[in-house]
Amino acid sequence: MTTATTTALPAAAAAHANADRLTPYALALPAAVLFGLLVLLPLALTAALSFQQYSHALGLQNTLTLASYAQVLGDAYYLEIFWRTGWVAALVTGLCMLIGAPEAVILSRMQPPWRSVCLLVILAPLLVSVVVRAFGWSLVLGPGGFVNQLFEWLGIGRQKMLYTPIAVVVALVHVMLPFMVIPVWTSLHKLDPQVENAALSLGASPATVLRRILLPQITPGLLSGGLIVFGLSASALAIPGLLGGRRLKMVATLIYDEYLHELNWPLGAALALVLLGVNLAVMLSYNAVLEGGYKKRLG
Repeated sequence: MTTATTTALPAAAAAHANADRLTPYALALPAAVLFGLLVLLPLALTAALSFQQYSHALGLQNTLTLASYAQVLGDAYYLEIFWRTGWVAALVTGLCMLIGAPEAVILSRMQPPWRSVCLLVILAPLLVSVVVRAFGWSLVLGPGGFVNQLFEWLGIGRQKMLYTPIAVVVALVHVMLPFMVIPVWTSLHKLDPQVENAALSLGASPATVLRRILLPQITPGLLSGGLIVFGLSASALAIPGLLGGRRLKMVATLIYDEYLHELNWPLGAALALVLLGVNLAVMLSYNAVLEGGYKKRLG
């Protein structure tokens, strides 16, 4: 073997090793570029827009200012809308947990073909437009709708539900429920049914089995489902706009009005970024609390 050949082999091996190290980055590059163009770039443009000056007489001006943020954070009107959006999203998340977790447990214990049928029933609403579902709920909850007819038959009398938080919460729970059921159902796939039977045979009560075996297993599903439901509920536009009306404002409908009706784009951009920040803060805090409790239970 010549000296040139001996020198070329380590060089080729080094080049091959470098190529292997760069392969994952090269494979991730298209997704990273797409993420940057579709997420980071619009977010950066929205942030830049939120610092621009706006006046009703002159429109947008190339002057940097914090006036939009000062208006959002210092006006009680906007703070009330943020508070309403927060408690509605939290209530929807809680109701989805209370309804979705038992539903997922029942679904996991069903046998074919009923499991597939029930799963199709749960996922079927996702195939229908949110706008169509919102109009459907407006008919059900309206003054002459099925619910008020039932109330009249029961002697309660008609109740105003349309264009109230009740209508918004009910419709959002209907829309968001699949996003809670599926993560919890997926978590239950990791649980061996024989573990529950073993605990019962050793004298554990059903409440103990639920608290010590079932709940720790579904906590990751509740965590991920809760994050999805809260984020989607806080940023929902169609349902609050159609079932909440013009008076029951939420942040997403307010952003829509500022962009398309008032044409105050900097204020709309500031509202959007504050909503994003609040969502991230709530979701990270929620994640930290539940993750800590989950790890503590598991030891």
